[in-house]
Amino acid sequence: MYQSIQVKNPGVAAVLSFLWAGLGQIYNGQIGKGIAIMIVQVINAFLIFVMIGFITYPIVWIWMIYDAYKTAERINKEQQEYYSTQFQGQSPGQGVQQSTLDTDSNEQQE
Repeated sequence: MYQSIQVKNPGVAAVLSFLWAGLGQIYNGQIGKGIAIMIVQVINAFLIFVMIGFITYPIVWIWMIYDAYKTAERINKEQQEYYSTQFQGQSPGQGVQQSTLDTDSNEQQE
């Protein structure tokens, strides 16, 4: 049985959240959270007319960028730990795509 690991790029997640709040969360697989943040940001955009949006909009936006980045890192770490313990002792190609794990490990060391 062959499984590939879905490696999430933290930089891509952060850039997507920068471009559109919540998009980085959707990229990370947190669809409900991403849609909720999009709705919150639409409300914050309307709150700009009441002046409070000038404070809440950038706070939520910056937090979403940070959250998308850290979540992608956490997902990659959890997957790497799971697959390294789950398939320990098997030769590369049996059950998991070894090159994906190697690539992720090399990126974290640099």
